[in-house]
Amino acid sequence: MAATRPALIALTALAPVSWGSTYAVTTEFLPPDRPLFTGLMRALPAGLLLLALARELPRGAWWGKAAVLGALNIGAFFPLLFLAAYRMPGGMAAVVGSVGPLLVVGLSTLLLGQRPTARSVLTGVVAASGVSLVVLEAAGGLDALGVLAALASTASMSTGTVLAKRWGRPDGVGPLALTGWQLTAGGLLVAPLALLVEGAPPALDGPAIGGYLYLALANTALAYWLWFRGIGRLSATQVTFLGPLSPLTAAVIGWAALGEALGPVQLAGMALAFGATLAGQWAPRPRGAVAVGEFFSSASQKRRKDSMDLTGATLRR
Repeated sequence: MAATRPALIALTALAPVSWGSTYAVTTEFLPPDRPLFTGLMRALPAGLLLLALARELPRGAWWGKAAVLGALNIGAFFPLLFLAAYRMPGGMAAVVGSVGPLLVVGLSTLLLGQRPTARSVLTGVVAASGVSLVVLEAAGGLDALGVLAALASTASMSTGTVLAKRWGRPDGVGPLALTGWQLTAGGLLVAPLALLVEGAPPALDGPAIGGYLYLALANTALAYWLWFRGIGRLSATQVTFLGPLSPLTAAVIGWAALGEALGPVQLAGMALAFGATLAGQWAPRPRGAVAVGEFFSSASQKRRKDSMDLTGATLRR
């Protein structure tokens, strides 16, 4: 199937491109060694803003479900992501995140009984291989804690993705409200941990304030809105393979702004990963598969047959 609605694809791609700047902003502008505080500052202001815009709160069992999803997708994911960013060169942690779609395929097989498509697995492997070449060529010595944090963040987000697929969303609730619930719940979870583990908030200078404003508004609130908007209108395959744009952006920023190496092997990896991204926009939709927008289908629709292609929403960063 040829790529449709190129403007919508381009707008959705702005989300992973924005997420690719997270590493550079973290290491260059933010206070050092504050992953919990940084995760809090990214999640809670964005969540409260989206809640104010959506003007809708969870009801009934969704208080608990929103808390679980917020803990997995935000409360654990953000601090672990920033811990990896603090301890490794820009973009290195992305090589672990690039296998997120494959991890979701495995989890969904176990928890949802869904069989992955060969095309999604193959294209995911190619994309991950390309990202690996981009990142690991200049990696140097790997930091063990940073690698573990990156693995844990990917596992947390992948588990949240599968549970969100299993639970759907309440009737009449859009992705803006659902995203606001998760960001707010995750931020509230991180807040006491940040205070207990890291102590009082650090003194912030102008660059740090600007960095946190960028992360909360552009990198999270706006980027997640664009991402969920695309999820609702594009196919699973198209959205899935926009994800590698995040580590590719991180590598380019590291080369252009931070003086990090970008050699022939990395350029070949970039071409491979970008080629997989483009190929994903033309991948045919499997028979019986649903659009990735149904990842957040309403509870009343959950009796319908689940999609056989789960990888569409796994690379949200």
